[in-house]
Parts: sequence; structure tokens; C-alpha cells
Amino acid sequence: MIYSKISNLVILLTLIVFSLNSCGMGADARKVPTNPNERVKRNIEAGKGFRLMDGVDRNKGGNFEFASSNSLWRASLDIIDFMPLASVNYSGGIIITDWYSTENNNKSIKISIRFLTNEVRSDALHIKVFNRNCNAQSNCTISEKTGPLTQELNAKILKTAAIYEKNKKDKNFKPYSGKGFESPKK
Repeated sequence: MIYSKISNLVILLTLIVFSLNSCGMGADARKVPTNPNERVKRNIEAGKGFRLMDGVDRNKGGNFEFASSNSLWRASLDIIDFMPLASVNYSGGIIITDWYSTENNNKSIKISIRFLTNEVRSDALHIKVFNRNCNAQSNCTISEKTGPLTQELNAKILKTAAIYEKNKKDKNFKPYSGKGFESPKK
């Protein structure tokens, strides 16, 4: 019984010593700001800490990343929204329209947009435009169209995506406000 009390006391003292012993060397009090807001800001900027519930909008259920958050994807769909879509695969990174004609004639076009990256930059898209010419006997010839239409589509999609990116950054920008870390009144 005496041995169990002594062993319990030794275990308790060992735990106290280890819990009170610090792992680091400590900080120089002259280099640490006395204002808690400044300390928090400095630590977060240095990557030494984190803020709970920072960036969480309490009015929303969460932040989900879908195709609608990709600016290039949204811009591409907005630019070709007048055309019927044959195949759309976000995970595969491709949009293929169906054959489209403005009049009831024998000429139609089809557009294929392949996404090479999610970043808004000049080499992010690979766009192909195809022409279909049909004669009266339903004998159709299909050829890839090279010319200004491909460059115009690319420029228009990139310009629209850049606007979407800018709007997203402006909407999500939240500077450090220091709220919730007020120093006690003296």
C-alpha cells in the first residue's frame, strides 16, 4: 500500500514536470508586441498560427467547388450558349457542341473546346471549329475550319473568364480586421 502511494506520487510528479517543461527556448520579450491584435496579425502573417472560423460565412452551409467556380468553364458556356450542346464533360475538360446553322441551309458548324488548364491564360484552351457542307442528296463533307473564328472565340472566352476571376477575387477579398482579439480595457 505504501509502495502504491509512492508510485502514484512519482507518476504525478513526473507528469507535472513534463507538462511544465517547455519545448522551446522562449521568446525575447523586447521583440514581442504588447498589443494582442499586433501579435495575432504578426503570427498569422508569419504562418505560426491560425484563426478558427476564419473565412466561414455563418449564413452559408459551406464552400463547395463545382464547375460553376471555374471561370474558364463558365465563360466558355456563356459564350457558346446559343448553340446546342452534344457533349459536356467537366472532369474530362471538354465541351462539344452539336451542329449549328443559323438558317435552313446546307452549311453548319460544330465547336470543340478542350481545357488544358484551369488557369486563365492564353494557352489554356484548344478550340476547333468544324464546317459541314451538305448538298441536296445529303452527301456531306466535314472539314476543320481555320481562320479568325477560332482566335475570336479564344479571345472572347479568355476575356470573359478574366472578368469572372476579377469579380471572384473582389468578392472573396477579406483583409485582416483583428476582430475578436480586443485588448482588455484599462
